[in-house]
Amino acid sequence: MGDVEQQDFISDLPHSIIESILTRLPIRDALRTSILSSKWRYRWATISQLVFDENCVAFSNERSLFENSLVKFITGALFLHQGPIHKFQLSTTQLQWCPDIDQWILFLSRNDIRELVLELGEGELFRVPSCLFNCRKLTHLELFHCEFNPPLAFKGFSCLKSLNLHQVLVASEAIESLISSCPLLESLSLSHFDSLDLFICAPNLKYLFLEGEFKDICLENTPLLVSLSVAMDMTDDITEHFEQSSSCNFIQFLGGVPLLEKLVGSIYFTKGLSNTSAAVEADDLDVWEKECPSDCTFKQLKLVKMTDMSGVLHEMELIKFLLKSSPVLEIMSIKPCAFVRHTRQNMLIEMWTDTKLNMLIELLRFRRASAQAEIVFVQD
Repeated sequence: MGDVEQQDFISDLPHSIIESILTRLPIRDALRTSILSSKWRYRWATISQLVFDENCVAFSNERSLFENSLVKFITGALFLHQGPIHKFQLSTTQLQWCPDIDQWILFLSRNDIRELVLELGEGELFRVPSCLFNCRKLTHLELFHCEFNPPLAFKGFSCLKSLNLHQVLVASEAIESLISSCPLLESLSLSHFDSLDLFICAPNLKYLFLEGEFKDICLENTPLLVSLSVAMDMTDDITEHFEQSSSCNFIQFLGGVPLLEKLVGSIYFTKGLSNTSAAVEADDLDVWEKECPSDCTFKQLKLVKMTDMSGVLHEMELIKFLLKSSPVLEIMSIKPCAFVRHTRQNMLIEMWTDTKLNMLIELLRFRRASAQAEIVFVQD
């Protein structure tokens, strides 16, 4: 009996399954499937998710040659693509000032792009072209190492649910306007910002991550927020601003998050321990009692994680306030800052050891609204 021709089961799979398989492959391998057979020649060209990085082309020590190869590869893939592109991701340190990126974004703005990630690094900031703001169907936008300047006529992204800006040059007013003009926004991440005054109005926001130097933070309208993470760099200028300000909203911002379930806070001081200890003599240690609403209760808060704590009284008062205002709290995790100082090192390390011990003793004395609340003191 002659050989029975084997049936090509994979080629006969439903289009949705084949697209799912191709999407999981690196884009370079997905394009290579075009040589399998005539049926596969343009199968890759209909996938709706395109992820490009520096592995798309062979590496070359000659930067210009490598850049040209990468640009040619991406341009060719977009030119041959058929149908909508729902996700486009570019992760590279090689194309910082490449004018072709502008053309790619213009092309995407006409192809129903929903998720856009530009992860660029090194050199000067990439200026995001104005055509980005014509991507009306965007649901996720993530920018790294860019300059971001919405035009005056921009009315917002009406479908945007997730916004991540990392090391992005943009005015405070532009960020606030962008946030408030995205009515469906659920997740917001802002990191590596300098001296930023931030007022957030986002009625559907659930997840918020902030990292950098903030002169002020005000949660103006965030009633659905369930997870909040704030990592602050306390430079000399920022510290001085807090000391001199009489109307800082940062003290008050916890009062507007009744559904909060997870709170993570980190404060990085650029001053030494001896300087931060000056805060011990500060007035208004009962500021949390005075500034927050009298009925402020975190009825959903189960996890609090605070890192780089130095044990100054204002920090301890915040911890005390959270413990007695959180009736369902399960874990309060406290991690002291890693203190490294070479001047008079032995004496200062001994002082810092005593400080941590006193902090732990004080924590165990605080009253807790939740009988299940466990205080976890984390040490390196």
